Amino acid sequence: MLVGTEDAFRAVAARDARFDGTFIHAVRSTGIYCRPSCPARTPKRSNSEFYPTAAAAQAAGYRACRRCLPDAVPGSPEWDLRADLAGRAMRLISDGVVDRCGVQGLADKLGYSERHLTRVLTAELGAGPLGLARANRAHSARVLIETTDIPFSDVAFAAGFASLRQFNDTMREVFGRTPTELRGQKRGARSGAGTVQLRLPFRTPCDTAGVLRFLQRRALAGIEECADGAYSRSLRLPHGTGIATLRTADKHISCTLRLTDLRDLGSAVARLRRLLDLDADPVAIGEALGSDPLLRASVQRSPGVRVPGAVDGLEIVVRAVVGQQISVAAARATTERLVTELGAELPHPDGGVTRLFPTAEVLAEHAVTALPGPRRRAETVRDVAAAVAEGRLALHPGRDEAELRDDLERIRGVGPWTSSYVVMRVLGAPDVLLSGDFALRRGAGLLGIPEEPTALLAHARRWSPWRSYAGVLLWETASSGPPARPDDVTRQESFELLEKS
Repeated sequence: MLVGTEDAFRAVAARDARFDGTFIHAVRSTGIYCRPSCPARTPKRSNSEFYPTAAAAQAAGYRACRRCLPDAVPGSPEWDLRADLAGRAMRLISDGVVDRCGVQGLADKLGYSERHLTRVLTAELGAGPLGLARANRAHSARVLIETTDIPFSDVAFAAGFASLRQFNDTMREVFGRTPTELRGQKRGARSGAGTVQLRLPFRTPCDTAGVLRFLQRRALAGIEECADGAYSRSLRLPHGTGIATLRTADKHISCTLRLTDLRDLGSAVARLRRLLDLDADPVAIGEALGSDPLLRASVQRSPGVRVPGAVDGLEIVVRAVVGQQISVAAARATTERLVTELGAELPHPDGGVTRLFPTAEVLAEHAVTALPGPRRRAETVRDVAAAVAEGRLALHPGRDEAELRDDLERIRGVGPWTSSYVVMRVLGAPDVLLSGDFALRRGAGLLGIPEEPTALLAHARRWSPWRSYAGVLLWETASSGPPARPDDVTRQESFELLEKS
């Protein structure tokens, strides 16, 4: 856990929602586990136990609180901050790797033995890979029960349970109610089969407008659409395809998922949460970055800044390669041509979302002829795609940062800037500063921070371990201009009057 036992109990006594998802509070006298902000009466300290995950509480014999729904909270920010085996494993488990490939498949992706992986996860998180995956399945099943009208047998199959009996037993054990009782409690309209409407919670404050603005500026026609205040995009998922539509709401993101296979629900949600960086700890980030007087106004302008992530590792690498040393608009136009020529059409398009990003196999074969511009850049895209298609390059959030950098930089045309950008977005690495990025350096200069890369890196040491978030603030400054300080208001108003005249 990110907090000690006594700090955890104080958070429970204060019903502090900032700690939801960072740990689980279990009560011995009731046999129930809750989120820290549960409105129930605070138990005696002697009756309280604390666990790092819901799976650990379930393994200890506790069931989920019916009042506060402790599984429906943001994920722990620990998995973004930690780059160790446990942190990397948790990212893959949330993506459904255990359900699809088993514990051995998870161990293979991480490069460790199954026995060692189980030992580390049990010691660090209170449950092994199977227990952690079981907790994810139970949460996915509850979402489907409460948001759709599909039969329970299909819910069990979609959530990854081996049988209907296992599904029923798990729901009773974890939630203390049968699937029928859980569905009966749901009020309001439900989604149809194949469509799921849900909320993606986050810790406040959260600059959802900022991260969606970042994605909108780089949206590729065909696979992304921005209309009526919503951001939509296509998803290539383990069992099929999907389209996600995201809208900002109060204390959550409103999400509509259209899936060709409901087994992809958990994986889709995990990827969208990473895309929007919804599990970040805004208080810790704000305090660290706001302590720099030169950055403080930017932090105040964008409270809860988030680092945009990824739903497709290959897509991010291709975008980074194409975007080397050209503007965002030029990179977008070039990549759109690639999508139009090589992206497969969706079986069920929705509005302007009609295609998927090209696969590694297609790019390896056709990128050189389809990609306009310098041939060396097209060859780099081809070589990256070939490495992915042949299994020489893995682009998933469970990768070790240093190993991924090395794998990328062995490919001709991929340098430190590109590998750093990929690490930041695909792995969600929180402490990456792209000091060689022209726009980022321009944003630094507008704030009075040194622009020269070496001097910028020296100044940025005070931002660690949140330099990725500082970089987003500098990008925003380069795009929108420096934030107005109180003593600058009159000067800004005068400037606007001169422009109008």
